[in-house]
Amino acid sequence: MTRMKVNDVLGSLGLGILAILVVVAIFAPQIAPYDPHHTYKRMERPSSEHLLGTNDIGNDILSEVIYGTRVSLFIAFMVSITAITIGTSLGLIAGYSGGVAEFMIMRIVDIFLTIPRLVLIIVIAAFMPRSIWNLIAVFIIFGWVMTARIVRSEVLTLRNQYYVESARMLGGSNLYILWRHILPNVIPLVVVQFIMEAGHVIVAEAGLSFLGLGDPVARSWGTTFHYAFECPTLYTSDVWMWWMLPPGLCIVATVLGFTFVGYALEERLNPKLKTVVGMEI
Repeated sequence: MTRMKVNDVLGSLGLGILAILVVVAIFAPQIAPYDPHHTYKRMERPSSEHLLGTNDIGNDILSEVIYGTRVSLFIAFMVSITAITIGTSLGLIAGYSGGVAEFMIMRIVDIFLTIPRLVLIIVIAAFMPRSIWNLIAVFIIFGWVMTARIVRSEVLTLRNQYYVESARMLGGSNLYILWRHILPNVIPLVVVQFIMEAGHVIVAEAGLSFLGLGDPVARSWGTTFHYAFECPTLYTSDVWMWWMLPPGLCIVATVLGFTFVGYALEERLNPKLKTVVGMEI
């Protein structure tokens, strides 16, 4: 099997995983057997009535995991869409205009890149009110930086291409050239960056929620982790198998789905990688 076929299989597998998760997130109220906020018998073991049992306050764990798909994916997509839009816009401006605008944007990017991202996110989140929107805002602050750098590097190459020079000589405005000639060639990089950023946000949100810095009301996978580790019997019984393991597997599956799709798209949409793959086959 060639490398390209392997990438197609991985891409299809990742797309299938993400499609299932999106369907679960959209139809969570119809799929979940119970309301995750309702309480039943505490610490009930898995049974036909509660497939993953109940937690220390009596919430159905399976329902928590299903609703957690909605919360975690919502945060990931909101952050990725906003951060990629900001990063792409600033990268286009910096790469095409040059001068003072490029200098200022890239110095800001350099400053953000020198700061330990995860450490600063934890510090900021610790002093902010606990809510989903505050988490989204914190992730966006740091999520646009790498996209801006990548897009700017690509635009520096594209702005000197013959078709861009021709459009400029024919009187095309800067906005028209950016929209019509440069942005379409940057989109493949942006799509891959969007996929990878979404995977990073899934892990980061789970980590912050696990540390108790997430929204205590929202039932994300990280929040489920947090409350599971606060249970005193977690380490002395098999509770972890039906309380901690399911959300952990969901996080792993989601990240793998994003990674497989991103890897397959990167080699399909990047001409340079296509050439390398073609030489290896």
